[in-house]
Amino acid sequence: MSAGPAGAAGEGAARRIVVAPDSFKGTVDAAGAAAAIARGWLAERPGDDLVLRPMADGGEGTIDAFAAAVPGAERVPVTVSGPVAGAPEVATAWLRLPDGTGVVELAATSGLHLVDPLRPEDAHTVGFGQAIVAALEAGVERLLLGLGGSASTDGGAGALTAMAAQFVDESGRPVDPGSRGLDQLARVDLTGLPPLPPRGALILGDVTNPLLGPTGAAAVFGPQKGADAETIPLLEHRLERLVALVPDGARLAAADGAGAAGGTGFGLLAWGAEMGAGSRLVADAIGLADATARADLVITGEGRYDGQSEAGKAPTEVARLAREAGVPVALVAGAITAEPAGFEASVALTALAGSSAAAMVDPVAWLEAAGRALARTQG
Repeated sequence: MSAGPAGAAGEGAARRIVVAPDSFKGTVDAAGAAAAIARGWLAERPGDDLVLRPMADGGEGTIDAFAAAVPGAERVPVTVSGPVAGAPEVATAWLRLPDGTGVVELAATSGLHLVDPLRPEDAHTVGFGQAIVAALEAGVERLLLGLGGSASTDGGAGALTAMAAQFVDESGRPVDPGSRGLDQLARVDLTGLPPLPPRGALILGDVTNPLLGPTGAAAVFGPQKGADAETIPLLEHRLERLVALVPDGARLAAADGAGAAGGTGFGLLAWGAEMGAGSRLVADAIGLADATARADLVITGEGRYDGQSEAGKAPTEVARLAREAGVPVALVAGAITAEPAGFEASVALTALAGSSAAAMVDPVAWLEAAGRALARTQG
């Protein structure tokens, strides 16, 4: 995206600005956020060269990022079960890359935005597993499995059930999908799972949390899925029950990223998938390092910058690449609740708008305002 000759700028020479935000979940996708920030910047400095590189970290928007970055990528439609019993089926897609890789995104199949009202004890990942099966049946040679933005805390049991694992009660009947069903869990049989594709399956995680404990799936991510103080211990207890019945469960539960997507990381590790850094893989796919190396400033962002943001989220990876290139980096976030260390500047939409509620009314307008504010201070 170029805005014209250098002479069109205000004061100073034209600059090259890379805009690489993640999605502002539930409000604006990554491409829309990048475009809005760029429009705001160009309103102040119309002669600058704006390079847009929408980011993702394995959560919402991961398929979009790969689709935009990889020539020949093909969306393959698939219809899967909704993330709660009785919910409508979800018409979505997985992505086939020219090298035989399939990209499957949990947020697109079993995501938080697909459940209203939230049902933390009943939401499940069955649809995600169905999409994985569809990709395997299509003959993919490798899988990239994007985790993040899930509605459930089922430890990945729903996904594995869709892949032909068995989770049964004392009488041998399948337990209900979702966290609540794990209360009745008596036996786990993973022998029916399909083999991994020839080049394996890599989990694109956006966090490094383990499955259990104070930094685990229930304690940290349960509240965003609707769990209150009484529900969180129930979610934790059910995950503990699952771990006790899964082969090598204790070791897998302690792995970095096992707690991703309500413990779906744990379930995929039990299948044999390997954990990877989602934001780093997406950055490689979109050529972010090269774009950053030739920039004067990099702008990144996400919906909420908090204590989890340093653990593999997209802005952290963008900032790392910028620092390695010796390029300053600025942060735009809907809300900032942790110290944004390492950023030259930061702008919170809530601060610009006066409140979270006001920012949510028209987030695109406030993203443009953030772009203008950064152009005035960093341009």
